[in-house]
Amino acid sequence: MVEPMSCGQALVRLLEHYDVDTIFGIPGTHTLELYRGLARSRIRHVQPRHEQGAGFMADGYARVSGRPGICFLIAGPGLLNAATAIAQAYSDSIPMLVISSVGAGSASGIPEGHIHELPDQAATMGSITGFAATAMSPGDVPDLIARSFASFRNGRPRPVHIALPLDVMAMDAAWPVPTAPAPGAVVAPDPATLAQAAAMLRQAERPLIILGGGGIDLGETVIAIAENIGAPVITTIAAKGAVPDDHPLHCGALLTTPVARRMVADADVVLALGTELAASDTWDAPLAFAGRLIRVDIDTAALRSHPSAELILRADLATALRALIDILSANGRVRDRCGVNDMATACRAEARKPRSELQQRHVQALEALRSAIPDDGFVAADMAQVAYTANVAFRCMRPRSPPIGVNPRNPDFLALARSFGCRTARPASVAGLKREIRAALHRQVPTVIEIHDDGAWLA
Repeated sequence: MVEPMSCGQALVRLLEHYDVDTIFGIPGTHTLELYRGLARSRIRHVQPRHEQGAGFMADGYARVSGRPGICFLIAGPGLLNAATAIAQAYSDSIPMLVISSVGAGSASGIPEGHIHELPDQAATMGSITGFAATAMSPGDVPDLIARSFASFRNGRPRPVHIALPLDVMAMDAAWPVPTAPAPGAVVAPDPATLAQAAAMLRQAERPLIILGGGGIDLGETVIAIAENIGAPVITTIAAKGAVPDDHPLHCGALLTTPVARRMVADADVVLALGTELAASDTWDAPLAFAGRLIRVDIDTAALRSHPSAELILRADLATALRALIDILSANGRVRDRCGVNDMATACRAEARKPRSELQQRHVQALEALRSAIPDDGFVAADMAQVAYTANVAFRCMRPRSPPIGVNPRNPDFLALARSFGCRTARPASVAGLKREIRAALHRQVPTVIEIHDDGAWLA
């Protein structure tokens, strides 16, 4: 027998069956039915002071955990306040489910002057999400939630926005709650194309692997392929940590450096996995591929984008890589790795060598940070020069532990931090920096450490 509850309350119950454990949002009049459901749920709710905070929290949660970040937001201004975070998640292929209210008139496309009404909320959100949809009846909700989670599992992860009109949110929900979500179909690789890729890699004299964010959790399989064919591995910034920094075949996240351009130009076969090879990956200019390029990705648009490849394989990356290593392993290892190991080590050292006095300061601070935090420590970075240095120079040993994040800088950042109850510090030496980091790890309060860019002790 189905327990009587409103559509908003039943939606929360439905999310429990998708193993959602945390939701970020700010309660409002338009989302009361959702929050009535949360009040009876085991799901933890985290309330920021601004909807943009909810969006970035959900983004960060998804990056760290690998699970979709969930937001509950009111229509109009609440949703638009989170738009920057949603757009960032779209750009970085982060799974995020944003559930909001919408006025009944707005949902039908007929403006009625309701509070928080947007001219076309669905169109606005459709431009920064994988898809945006409105549940026009309670019966639409289960299918939309199922479609959302299927897109996270079986396609390129993007944010999804689902809107519930106020009248629909309050209606009785008559659907039976499923015992478990359907797993969804996985896009399997075409066997003939996969065999062709394996043959190209076996025949390569100077193979190279470029691993993107689509393979952030597939490092072990990528290493197995690299060891089999004797290929060095370059990761994009989005894939930092997927391959441990101390693995002998790992060159690092150095696509933005001249070292990477030289390696790409020298390779006779490049295997690009789960990466757009976008302008933000290479920064200065597109990479010049002199050899043959193989691209494997779940996203058709990425496969068709510049640079064009001799061979493209659309498939779930994990499934494709498992099949590829099976084919390669059946034919034995094709190359001795000793020379490749030495080259990878030399390339990694060259790329990370500071090229200016400022970068030297950055590297000292980053090494102090690295030595003081555990391998699974997660680092968020401002849009600043030290962050750009960290993209290449900061060592990551585990996936989902790279430096990421975008936060605006306040003229008096420590004062702002103290206003939120944070402990603050401004060390004056490398030893002091290490001491403050260790102290922060043992305290029960958030700590903000400020390093002045002109600190002589970083020279």
